[in-house]
Amino acid sequence: MRLLATPDRARQIEAAHGRQRALEPAEAHAIGLILPQGAVHQGVALRPGNLPDVELADFAPAPGAVLLMLDQVTDPQNVGAILRSAAAFGAAGLILQDRHAPKLSGALAKAAAGAIEHVPVARVVNLSRALDDLARAGWRSVGLAGEADLSLATALDGGPTVLVLGSEGEGLRRLVGERCEALASIPMPGGFESLNVSAAAAIALYEASRPR
Repeated sequence: MRLLATPDRARQIEAAHGRQRALEPAEAHAIGLILPQGAVHQGVALRPGNLPDVELADFAPAPGAVLLMLDQVTDPQNVGAILRSAAAFGAAGLILQDRHAPKLSGALAKAAAGAIEHVPVARVVNLSRALDDLARAGWRSVGLAGEADLSLATALDGGPTVLVLGSEGEGLRRLVGERCEALASIPMPGGFESLNVSAAAAIALYEASRPR
């Protein structure tokens, strides 16, 4: 871990929390030089340690447990917002593909507002095979698809569930959708055709958190 702060900020930090061994006083322009381009700081920058590696086997099925899986969702702002919702609703974790998914840094970390420290994230090579592995471990997968006749509320049974969401443009890929035990839609009586994927994830997490 590395903590940089301007002299004024350093004094404020130490006054509030005591002496910090990792704290390095630095001028504002020096802090800006080590941050990604376009990043905004207020006189403080923290480089945390690496996040722990997470495997599918680390997700133990339990009644009411919910995992999220994202298929080809590449916008870091969306993934960050989904992580924030996952933390708010107590999701057990998030599963991303090795490719076609953003890194847990930069804009994603900012949008997540600290949630990447609270929600375990596993990366897998193949989402279809991951769904097979999770099914053998006792998880039931429900894919969100706007064209599905089954409503999400009906599809959920209160057991350990993987909610699978696809990209806003193409939705779930065929092979991923075929591996889901059920496909369900979020009823939209207003007649609008679709939701932003992060909004859909928040609604799905809320629905899954309701007692059954």
